[in-house]
Amino acid sequence: MVGFILMILCFLFSTAGVVHTEGGMVEGKNIRLGWSRHMDVFRGIPFADIPGRFEKPKNTQDGTAMKYKPRCLQLNLIMTDTRGSEDCLYLNIWVPHQGAVASNLPVMVWIYGGGFLVGGSMGANFLDNYLYSGEEIADRGNVIVVTLGYRVGTLGFLSTGDSDLPGNYGLWDQQAAIAWVHRNIRSFGGDPGNITLFGESAGGASVSFQTLTPHNKGMIRRAISQSGVALCPWGVIKNPRKMAEEVALKVNCPTDSRMAACLKLTDPVQLTLAGTLSLNSSPDNPLVNNLVLSAVVDGDFLPDHPSNLFHNAADVDYIAGVNDMDGHLFTAIDIPSINSMLVDTDVDDLKRLLAAYTSDKGIKGMEEAFSVYSADWSTTPDQETVKKTAVDIGTDYIFLVPTQAALYLHAEHATTGRTYSYVFSEPNRMGGLVTPYPSWIGADHADDLQYVFGKPFSSPLGYWPRHRDVDPNQGGSKVPATWPLFTSGDQYLEIHHDMDRSYVHQKMRMRFVQFWTSWEEVNL
Repeated sequence: MVGFILMILCFLFSTAGVVHTEGGMVEGKNIRLGWSRHMDVFRGIPFADIPGRFEKPKNTQDGTAMKYKPRCLQLNLIMTDTRGSEDCLYLNIWVPHQGAVASNLPVMVWIYGGGFLVGGSMGANFLDNYLYSGEEIADRGNVIVVTLGYRVGTLGFLSTGDSDLPGNYGLWDQQAAIAWVHRNIRSFGGDPGNITLFGESAGGASVSFQTLTPHNKGMIRRAISQSGVALCPWGVIKNPRKMAEEVALKVNCPTDSRMAACLKLTDPVQLTLAGTLSLNSSPDNPLVNNLVLSAVVDGDFLPDHPSNLFHNAADVDYIAGVNDMDGHLFTAIDIPSINSMLVDTDVDDLKRLLAAYTSDKGIKGMEEAFSVYSADWSTTPDQETVKKTAVDIGTDYIFLVPTQAALYLHAEHATTGRTYSYVFSEPNRMGGLVTPYPSWIGADHADDLQYVFGKPFSSPLGYWPRHRDVDPNQGGSKVPATWPLFTSGDQYLEIHHDMDRSYVHQKMRMRFVQFWTSWEEVNL
């Protein structure tokens, strides 16, 4: 009888209780979601000790799991001050219990974006509604969700290009968290053999890097890169020492052999402030070219250029895709007239932007690129056509073409790993309603995040009913489309609220993909 009562109590109030990890015991908060549906939320579990300045993460410290921890030390959004802490290597876990205590569940590990400059494991917060809350994914997908913190900006990615300051510290943080999850997630009811990484923008590129490094061999089963892969032109910095010397000069350090030692002793706030991103962009100096704190080929985490490391992802299932107007956020900063109904966008601005993207080819390269992008124009194109073309140029160069290149390389080297491609086209909800979004805007950069984390369900008053159908899964969804393998004729799925079988397409923007990838010098 006692056993029967305990079984009933477990059914009515499922919880993992106190969980034993390698760093000690952690206790989460149990929340009830409905009849026989409960969830344990573990906040702020340490996966490594406070990191040494410009060092790999190490050890695991003891700690509780009752509150979210500060994000890693970083610039504020207007880059005038800093926020966060150097004590930031923590992760959060959502464990669903549907009728019984979780057991052998799939695990999804989220890596946030932010240009490798900003971001946190919980994302933006409005009235305690965190963007990266894993509750909806965990509950609706019956999976364990993990979000992690990693160093960004100067402290996470500054490199001298040699062994003095090899760089990639933020990527090492991510890798330490993945390894911790692999070692400990069974105690939370997860399956260490079924870990999926997912991330967006710099987080999507990070996911790509984590599948390519030899240090994660056997720990990752699946991976999803949203709007960012290792081959993006901002993914790997070719000349990291240039930025290191600029930072050194700003903090009064020498730029000779003493530079690394001096930087390690410099106040972390001053180091962070010295790593600002220049927003003084134009068609001649596009914003993407100013993303100068990123991954480096260090001979360790990345033993070679990412394009030569896809054999390490041969047994990883891989989904990668972009938003159909991913480049709008960036291109509208380079060419502000794109967002203006009153100011025309000069065709010369498009040519200047293309000249910056094809600088290694000179004027001939720009002219060739412009002929490709204007091939379908009428003799006198209207302003919407010109503005959309500018966004297409940014989308292709910054995100879409590198993503397609990564998919082809993954498919080429895959053994058991499967390859999938998508484009997200749900229009921006602000399009035509508020400045700076024009009425024709599609899915801008980061527009997919709200749907991935189930905000139409958790915050229904902010969405139309159709937004709850932006879901490519079959499961309980109304969506009838089946997601095809990329290897079946370069097929991809277009994700939209009214998608059906006609939303399976082939050869995404192939003319433009072939144009950019035909140049050996393009950073792909």
